[in-house]
Amino acid sequence: MALPAWGILKGKTAAITGGTTGIGRAIALEYIRQGCNVAINHLGLQKDESLRHSLLQEVESLQKQGKGAGSVLEIAGDVTVPETSDSLIQEAVRRWGKLDIFVANAGVFKQAEFLKIEPALLGHSLDVNVKGTFYSCQAAARQMVKQGHGGSIIGVSSVSALVGGGLQTHYTPTKAAVLSLMQSMAISLGKDKIRCNALLPGTINTQLADHDMKNPTKKAYLEARVPLGRIGRPEDMAGPAIFLASEEMSPYVNGAPLLSDGGMFSNLQ
Repeated sequence: MALPAWGILKGKTAAITGGTTGIGRAIALEYIRQGCNVAINHLGLQKDESLRHSLLQEVESLQKQGKGAGSVLEIAGDVTVPETSDSLIQEAVRRWGKLDIFVANAGVFKQAEFLKIEPALLGHSLDVNVKGTFYSCQAAARQMVKQGHGGSIIGVSSVSALVGGGLQTHYTPTKAAVLSLMQSMAISLGKDKIRCNALLPGTINTQLADHDMKNPTKKAYLEARVPLGRIGRPEDMAGPAIFLASEEMSPYVNGAPLLSDGGMFSNLQ
C-alpha cells in the first residue's frame, strides 16, 4: 500500500540511480507522491523502453490527482562511467536549483557458483555495485557540500551485506562495500551536515530475484524464512527510504544500516 500524499518531501529535490525498475522505481514514485522532484538515471536500453514510458505515465497520474506531487526527469547513462552521475546531478540542479536527497540504487546480480565465476562477471559486479555507487555518491556529495545546507545520501545495500550466500560470492562483498561506504561517508561528510545511511532490503520480488521467484520450491523456502510470511515488494522499501530522506524524521540517523527484510535476518539461526 502506498503512503498517503502527506507532502513529507515537499519542495525537495532527489536523484536516484537505477530508477525505472524494482526498488529504485518504487522509491522514486513515493518521493514524487510526497512532493519531491526526482531525477532518475537508467541505462537507456531499448528493451527497457516500456518501463520508462510506464514510469512517466505513473508520474503523470500522480500529478493529475492534484495532491502536490513532484515532477520527474530521466537521463540515460551507465553509472560505471563517472560522467553519468555528474550529468544526472547537474541536470537535477539545473532544473530545480538544488539537490537534497540522493539514492544510490543501481545494482546487478546474477547467481553463479563460486568455482565457475569468470573475471568478466566479477568485474561487472564490482564496477556497477561498488564503483558505480562510489562515483554517484561522490558526485551527489560534491553538490551538497557546494550548496552548504546538508542533505541525505542513501546507499541501497542488502541483507547480503550481513550474511553469506553460496551463489553470491561475487555479490555479497559488493553489498558489504556499500554499507561500509555509507559508514565512512557519514564520518567524512558529517561536518557538512550530510547524513549517509544504508538501506538493507531482504528478499524482494524484483527483476534481480526472477530466478528464485520462478522456482516454486525456492520461493516457498524463502517465504518460510521470513517471519512475516511473504517475499518483500519493492514498495516495502519506499517508506524506509522516505524516513532516511526526511530531515524532520531522521535528523540524527547517520552511518546507520536500516534492515528491511520482514525479520528474515533475525530468523536465520
